[in-house]
Amino acid sequence: MITRKKSMKFLFLLSILVILIAGCSNKNTNNSSNSPSPSATTADESASPSAEPSEDPNAPKVGGTLTVSTFSDIVSVNPIFVNDTASGDMQYLLFAQLYDLDRDGNLVVQPWSIAAELPQISEDSKTYTVKMKNTAKWSDGQPITADDLVFTINTIINPKAGAPGISTFDKVGSVEKVDDYTVKITLKQVYAPFQYSLMLNPVPSHILKDVKPEDLQANAFGKDPAKTVTSGPWKWSEWKAGQYVSLEADPNYWGEVKPNIQKVVYKIYADQNTEVQALIKGDVDTTLAIPITQLEAVEKNDKINVIKGSTSTYEYISFNFDANNFPDKFIPFSSQKSRQAIAYALNRQGMVDNVLKGTGALMNAPFLPGSWSDPGDKAVNYNYDAEKAKALLAEDGWVAGKDGILAKDGHRFSFELQYNAGNSRREAVAQIIQQNLKDVGIEVKPTAIDFATWIDQNITPGKYPAILLGWSLSNPDPDGESIFSSKYFPPAGQNSGWYKNEKLDKLWVDGYSVVDQAARKEIYDQIATEISTDLPYVFLYQYGNPQGIGPKVKFAEEDAPVPTQQTGYFYHMIKWWLAE
Repeated sequence: MITRKKSMKFLFLLSILVILIAGCSNKNTNNSSNSPSPSATTADESASPSAEPSEDPNAPKVGGTLTVSTFSDIVSVNPIFVNDTASGDMQYLLFAQLYDLDRDGNLVVQPWSIAAELPQISEDSKTYTVKMKNTAKWSDGQPITADDLVFTINTIINPKAGAPGISTFDKVGSVEKVDDYTVKITLKQVYAPFQYSLMLNPVPSHILKDVKPEDLQANAFGKDPAKTVTSGPWKWSEWKAGQYVSLEADPNYWGEVKPNIQKVVYKIYADQNTEVQALIKGDVDTTLAIPITQLEAVEKNDKINVIKGSTSTYEYISFNFDANNFPDKFIPFSSQKSRQAIAYALNRQGMVDNVLKGTGALMNAPFLPGSWSDPGDKAVNYNYDAEKAKALLAEDGWVAGKDGILAKDGHRFSFELQYNAGNSRREAVAQIIQQNLKDVGIEVKPTAIDFATWIDQNITPGKYPAILLGWSLSNPDPDGESIFSSKYFPPAGQNSGWYKNEKLDKLWVDGYSVVDQAARKEIYDQIATEISTDLPYVFLYQYGNPQGIGPKVKFAEEDAPVPTQQTGYFYHMIKWWLAE
């Protein structure tokens, strides 16, 4: 689920699983949407090249600078390691994908996709043959070939590289170059979501093939614009950390559809409220996540187009189960009963009503409501019940101390809850969590951390006590193995909370080892019951991020942003244009 950890691409991730909505993880591997079964893919070759400049004021025009606001800086745009939203946004604009998604979440071939046609899948669902266009080029003029795709997949698979999207490719048995533009991928087993793994962004083997896998993440590729060769409509021109990222249209871009917008500036603000003020003043052209508290003020401005809709994003509290993340090596929520008590103690509906202003919906499992994998009442729902929480804590051996905080075996029930600075929603929710848990005798210490720093130093290596974060379910499939399986502890995976549940480990494998959707549905219902009972996360709610778009930005209806997709706020941006 590209933690937006995502993850969340991650996400994706991975790549998505993602490790990426401002301040969320990019999940590269996980999850679901209202989509057909994995076999129901369609091709979309209907897009036409952008029109030439015209005197018609409503016709597309070439030129101009699009300024996008954000409150999170990037970490790295190397597609192999993208694990956060800001980096995922830049990856989407800088690197061409092998395959893309249409508005309904189907795998498609677009004029800007590297693939020439949809993958050919064998009858046993284990062999995928990919044919690539022979016209695609890197920004240095070198062709994009089978060598690049083979190198990318083999690198993601290699545990030494530490790629967050490893779970989307570690079922691959072999990757063979058939010819310069054809690759055959053979799986070791059936992996039902694999077609969505092919939404990857290849990296240039001629640049990176001599770098040791363990050195790739620290390499300048993805961190230094001058040393990053790209493949998308825009090239990376500049990065001033904490201030802005700049992209420029590649004059030699290979695609048959060329970008109208000639420059993109990703401008970094201190927080979401400052972003909104910049949008209202006209300093930026689009804000990707308007806080609900600011939505009314933005909607009053008739020059701003607000695009709303439910998204594939949910918020959660993740517990960490590695004792090394606690000062006294004592994990206060190590028992299932204590985690269930925390879930009962939280007024989740109050968060939806008062913070989200009714725009969200409660979630009890990591599957998108309304999708084919929606578990409904198979997932345990924790109604707000402080007395039930107190009773469970007492049963678990917790006793109130003189200060009212619970203690057991000489340890206080106290922990730090980290979230990303500048996110007004999470700041408000963290305060509610703090008060709700104080009411039942648990001390929570909310801590806001700069997002890029947080992802790099805490989330990716799994070094935190507990976090408040969100996953964007960017993959139209419910597989969440990379996040919840003990096979994917850091650094080669997205299970950053070090959670282990052998029953769930097996169920995730069962869930993707068959392609029949009805059979998969039964398994994911079992997963929903188990995960909502054991609670590695307290699942809070599904929420939306209204996007504000200024008067300069123009697009055809079929190219409008799609809030239900991870980077859907840039959907078909190659065809957008700017008015005078």
